[in-house]
Amino acid sequence: MDTLEELAQALIALIRLGSACRLVYCMVRLAGADEEAAKYKKRSRNVVLFYILAESIWQVKDIILFYYQ
Repeated sequence: MDTLEELAQALIALIRLGSACRLVYCMVRLAGADEEAAKYKKRSRNVVLFYILAESIWQVKDIILFYYQ
């Protein structure tokens, strides 16, 4: 069970790191591309929504596991 928990923690770290990198990338591209601003604003919003959803899923998982222990 410890290996599974370590794997879950690694996945959470990858999600956080990937979301942060993608958001920084979109912001840099947004600053440089005026004609594609709407596209990168939408992508940035989608990254933030993905991050919120991913974190919420992990929190719900922890709540459920705590409740049934």
